Amino acid sequence: MALMDTLKGLFGKAKAEAAELSEKAAPMVDKAKVAAGEAMTKAKAEAAELQEKAAPMVEKAKTSAGPMVEKAKSTAGEVYDKAKDKFDETREKSAEKAASAAETVQEKVEDATDTVDEKTAEAADTVQDATEEHKND
Repeated sequence: MALMDTLKGLFGKAKAEAAELSEKAAPMVDKAKVAAGEAMTKAKAEAAELQEKAAPMVEKAKTSAGPMVEKAKSTAGEVYDKAKDKFDETREKSAEKAASAAETVQEKVEDATDTVDEKTAEAADTVQDATEEHKND
């Protein structure tokens, strides 16, 4: 039992000291709450003041950025137009070259056909002449 009494005494003493420290800390906690509240109020006031000061700068930035954005849009439009024109020009030249090449191929095919027809006619005449000579012999 003596051990229990000793433990109760120690815990009782610790509890009493904790209660005493808590009582002593309560005013400090209250002071900290007040100080934190004051700091928050001051921070809000400073933030509002900075926001008021920054608002004209933000508006000025928006105003000065507007023409720059328009200029960028205009420049981009011009670049797009030039690129489109160049593409169209290249496409037209390619179409012309393809048409020219097709004409050349057509001419070559026609020439080859004519040559084959001529050679065939010559061969037929040669065969006919040879046949007639053979008949006459």
